[in-house]
Amino acid sequence: MNHNTPVPPLSPRPPRHLSEVHRRVVTAGRLRATGVSVAEANEQCRPGGPWQQILPGVFLLHPGPPTSEERLHAVLMYAAREQSAGVPVQPGAEEPHRPVYAEAMITGLAALTLHGFSSTPPLPSLDRIDVLVPRLRRLRSTGGARIVRTSALPAAEQVTGVPVAPVPRALADAVTDLTDAGAVRRLLTEAVRGGHCEPAAVVRELNNAKLLNRPHVVDAVDSLLAEGRAIAEDRLYRMVTEYGLPDPVWNVDLRLPGGPHLGGLDAYWPEQAVAVELDTRAPRQDDDALWSEYARKREHLERLGITVVHITPRKLRDAMEQQATVVRTALMASGDRDPAAYVVVLPR
Repeated sequence: MNHNTPVPPLSPRPPRHLSEVHRRVVTAGRLRATGVSVAEANEQCRPGGPWQQILPGVFLLHPGPPTSEERLHAVLMYAAREQSAGVPVQPGAEEPHRPVYAEAMITGLAALTLHGFSSTPPLPSLDRIDVLVPRLRRLRSTGGARIVRTSALPAAEQVTGVPVAPVPRALADAVTDLTDAGAVRRLLTEAVRGGHCEPAAVVRELNNAKLLNRPHVVDAVDSLLAEGRAIAEDRLYRMVTEYGLPDPVWNVDLRLPGGPHLGGLDAYWPEQAVAVELDTRAPRQDDDALWSEYARKREHLERLGITVVHITPRKLRDAMEQQATVVRTALMASGDRDPAAYVVVLPR
C-alpha cells in the first residue's frame, strides 16, 4: 500500500454503548480489536487523511483540531493502564457510557478548571494537560500530555465523566510550576472561599510536595490560613445564632487569679465553664509540637473543670447542626459536674 493507492473508509465499529467522544477518540488497541491494523491506521493519518494520531497509541477519528473533551479523554487513554485491548473497562450495565480509566486522573490547572475555578485558564488555552499516574508507570510527557507521578494515587472525583484529582492535590500540582505569587494566592484563596476544601488540606498537599520552602508559596499560605480562620470564625458565629445557643464571650484569654496564662479560646460560656476552640492547625513539619501544645492546654483546662470542645473548620462546614448539638450537650451537662475553678476572662 502507498499514498497513491485508494484507501477505503475504515471504521473501528465502536460498541454502541460508548459515548460520542469514545467514538471519536480511540486507542490503537481498540482499533486492533475491531480489525484495523496499525498500518491501516497510520495510512488513515497521512497528511490530508481523515484521521490523526493525537498522542502515541491514541487516534482522533476526524480531521481538524480536537475539542477540549477529546483532549481530556485522549490524555487519559494515553496515560491509563490499558485494559481489554484498549477499551476502558465499563463499571456496570447501569452506566455503560462512563469508562473507567485505570490508574490515571486529570490534575493541575486543567483539573481546577473542571472543578469550576474561575481563576484558572479555560481548557482550550492550555497547551498541555497534566495527568496523574503511579510513580512506577513507564510513561513520558509528550505532545499535549504532561505526566505527573505520585507514590500514592488519591481517590479520583468524577467531573463531567472525567476522573479528576481532588482539589488539594490538583492545587499542589498546579502550584509546582507557578512562579507568579499573585497567581498562587488567587488559586489558594479561591479554593477556600469557593468552599472547595479547607486550608489544612491544601497546606498538607503543599507540604507533601515540598513546596513550603518557596517564599511566594509561603506568603500565599499565610494569607490562606488567615482567610480560612476568618471563614471558620464566621461559621462559628452563625452556628451559635442559627441553632439558638446562648451567647458566649468571644475570643478571650483565660488566666488563674494572680497566676499563669491558660490559653486563648474562640468562645467561652463562663456560667457553664464550656469552651470552644477552632482547630485551624496547618499540617507543617512542626505539627506534632503544635498538637502537643493544644493537648497540654486542653488537659490543663479540663483539670480545672472547664470542658473544651474542639471543632475543625471542615466539621463546621459539613456538619454544623451536629457540632451545635455537641456544644449544647456540653452546656446542658455542666449542671452535673463539680464547679469549675475560678478563672479570669480577658479579651484576646
